[in-house]
Amino acid sequence: MPLRIAIVSQAYHPAVGGVTEHVDGTARALRARGHAVTIVTSRFGNSGDPGESTRDGVRVVRLGRNIVIPYNGAENNLAVGWDLGSRLSELLAPDGTRAFDVVHVHCPVSPFLPLLAIEAAASAGIPVVGTFHTASDGDGMIRLFRAPLRRFVARLARVIAVSEAAREYAARHFPAPMTILPNGVDLERFRPGAARLARYDDGVPNVLFVGRFDPRKGLPELLLACERLAREGRPFRVILVGDGRLRRRAERMASGALRGRVHFEGRVTHDRLPSYYATADVFCSPALGGESFGMVLLEAMALGVPVLATDLPGHRSVVTPGHDGVLVRRRDPDALAAALARLLDDPAERRRLGANGLRSAAGFGWNDIAERLEAIYRSVAPSGARPPREADAPDDALVSAGA
Repeated sequence: MPLRIAIVSQAYHPAVGGVTEHVDGTARALRARGHAVTIVTSRFGNSGDPGESTRDGVRVVRLGRNIVIPYNGAENNLAVGWDLGSRLSELLAPDGTRAFDVVHVHCPVSPFLPLLAIEAAASAGIPVVGTFHTASDGDGMIRLFRAPLRRFVARLARVIAVSEAAREYAARHFPAPMTILPNGVDLERFRPGAARLARYDDGVPNVLFVGRFDPRKGLPELLLACERLAREGRPFRVILVGDGRLRRRAERMASGALRGRVHFEGRVTHDRLPSYYATADVFCSPALGGESFGMVLLEAMALGVPVLATDLPGHRSVVTPGHDGVLVRRRDPDALAAALARLLDDPAERRRLGANGLRSAAGFGWNDIAERLEAIYRSVAPSGARPPREADAPDDALVSAGA
């Protein structure tokens, strides 16, 4: 029987990042499986987002507005608004125009929207599932508020972590049984054969970076490594997809030996991103820490692109070193440069890693993950869960098309 599912996340389109992609991917896959899905998030900037809309058959409700808080070397989305609590209570009220069988809260101990959603759902008698996405190097704020936050975690009917690294981090502060359910990848969107970008398809090897220009993503380390290779006269170019507070620093570093080699593409649309991966000869993620997973690595692998990344527990959730990717010490531009040089010099090794990565990525399709998630929902949802109202019911054409 179809379920009515509310997914609560402070990170969602137009915000970029792993949580956004996770929410979008699971919502689409659950919709394709016949469920009525509502994403509850906030308005972003001056984007003019309406209070309610539909995205590929998924209802999106926006409450309050988003602000960005720099913390732990990254930009963190935070929904604020005086009426968030009352709006959530109204949305989740069992006697309202929309009721839900389960509420799924992402980043459940983050202020304010996730905590308020747990409170509102618990008050309405709706079971709540929570997913932890973080594997942080710093936990000072969590320690400070751990006692009250534990009361919210205790209200979760099921607790999920996206990787062993995320589980270990969450369990340090919130001991509870946890299920590991990884991030996934859209195997239709990211697949071999995607169109290459003609302007970069000229025989010069392309090194691709995709991510926010945050301190923890390690972009300066990548540019230092590439500078070393450039001074050796090695042919290559660097394509940077993303933006952020390190943009000016990156632009300054892209001078001297790297002049003319580094191309800043800014934020790339959802539809164009696969072409950037398809154009890459090597994908590089030089993150310094705080990565609970390696979603961008998975996207590259799904297109058969060899990946080079720093050796973090979250990256090991995706990459088996030497089999489907290369991992090097973090904060070590020399090690990064040496590994990158070996890959650029060895097309056969790139092909081998890419082929193995393609096979590895096949095990992370969103439909398989949504099937496991559905089983979790059914384990906590009332056994007599009612079918969606007509207004909520999935459109048959959209479902059959996998929307």
